Amino acid sequence: MSADGAAPSPQPTVTPLQGIRVIDVSSFLAGPFCSTQLAEFGAEVFKLELPVVGDALRKFGTPTPSGDSLPWLQETRNKKVATLDLRKPEGAELLKRMVRKADVLVENFQPGTLEKWGLGWDTLKEENGKLIMVRISGFGQTGPYSPRPGFGRIGNAFGGLAYLAGFPDRPPTTPGSATIPDYMAGLYGALGVMLALRARDMTGRGQYIDIGLYEPIFRILDELAAAYEYKGYQRERMGPGTVNVCPHSHYPTRDGKWIAIACTSDKIYARLAEAQGQPELAAPGGRWEKIFDRDRERDEVDAWVAKWTMQFTLEDCIKECDKFQVPCGPVYAISDIFKDPHYAARENILRMKDPRVGEIAMPNVVPRLSDTPGKVEWLGPPMGAHTEELYKGLLGMSDAELGRLKDKGVI
Repeated sequence: MSADGAAPSPQPTVTPLQGIRVIDVSSFLAGPFCSTQLAEFGAEVFKLELPVVGDALRKFGTPTPSGDSLPWLQETRNKKVATLDLRKPEGAELLKRMVRKADVLVENFQPGTLEKWGLGWDTLKEENGKLIMVRISGFGQTGPYSPRPGFGRIGNAFGGLAYLAGFPDRPPTTPGSATIPDYMAGLYGALGVMLALRARDMTGRGQYIDIGLYEPIFRILDELAAAYEYKGYQRERMGPGTVNVCPHSHYPTRDGKWIAIACTSDKIYARLAEAQGQPELAAPGGRWEKIFDRDRERDEVDAWVAKWTMQFTLEDCIKECDKFQVPCGPVYAISDIFKDPHYAARENILRMKDPRVGEIAMPNVVPRLSDTPGKVEWLGPPMGAHTEELYKGLLGMSDAELGRLKDKGVI
C-alpha cells in the first residue's frame, strides 16, 4: 500500500505511444524536443541527420569526450539515429518509403525547403494519407514573414516576451534562456501530435501541424493582448515585479540570497501583513488594503517587504512565510537545485550512464503518468548507430544496396 492507503499502480505493460513510429528530420532544437517527448513515452523515433556532417546539435553546447555535446545526449535520448541526405533524389525517395511506414514526421526547415526537394506536405500525404506532419519554423508556413529564418531569440523578441524582460530604464534582455521558444514549440508540437492522433482515430486521416517559434510565446503572455485591445494598455518592463498584483516580486534576505513572494490576492497580502506584525495595513480602511492601493505605491510596498525579508536568512524567511501561508520560494541557481531535498524526493534530476561519457545528470521526464510513465532508456547515440536497423529492418534493403548508397553519400 502507498502512504495514502491506495493500492500501488500495477507494473506498466504498455507505453502510451507504443506502436507509433516517428521520423524526425528536424535539427537544433524545437523539432528534436518534440520527438524526444514522444520517444520518452514509447514512440519509436528514427532521427535522421546528414551523413558525415551530422546534426548541428552534436556540436552545440558543452562538449564531451564522445565528440557529442551535452544537448545532443540529452535531447536525442531514446531515439534511434541514422543518416540520410534529403537533398539528393535518392535520399528523397528513401524518405518517402519511410513515410509509408510511419505515423509522424517532424521537421523544422525554413518553409519551402522540403517543397524544393519534392518532400512537401502535398507530396507526402499522397504517400501516406494517415501521416501526421509537424512543421516548426521561425514564423510559420504562411504569412509575409514565413520565408525568414528564425531561432529562439527571434521567437522571444517577435513573440513579445523579450520586450517585457528586464528593468524599465534598461534595454530588453533575454528572458532566462534564448531557447524557451524552441522548447515551447516542441511542447506544442508534441501536443499537436496527440490531438492529431486522436482525430485520426475518428476520421482515418492525417494532417499537418504548423507552428511558428514565436506563437507559443505569444500564447503564454496572459492578458497582454486583451488588455491592449480592450483598454489600450501597453505593458512595459517591470524588473522582477508583476502587473496586476503587489507585492509579487523577488526580495533580498540577510544571507545575500533572494526569496520570491507572490501575493496574488488581498487575502494573501493580509497574511503577509500579519506575518510582518502590521495587520492593520491590510485591514478595512488600511493603507494597503486593496491591490489598487498597493499598486499605486508599488515602490513603497516592495521596499517595506524587502526591509522585512532582510531580517532573516533565506531558510528562516521561508519558514516565516510558511507559518502564515504566504506563497514563497527560493530564487535558485542550478547549484541550489542540485542540493534541494524536494528535487531529490521527486526525482526531478535524472542520472543516466552513457557508455561513451559516463554518468550525466539532466531533467527527468515530464509529465508524470501514474500507470504508464515515460522513461529514458538511452542517451543520444553516435552517428549512424541505427542506420542498418532502419534501412535493412524497416525498409528491407540489402547490404549491397546500403553499400551503394554509402558510396554515393546518400547515407
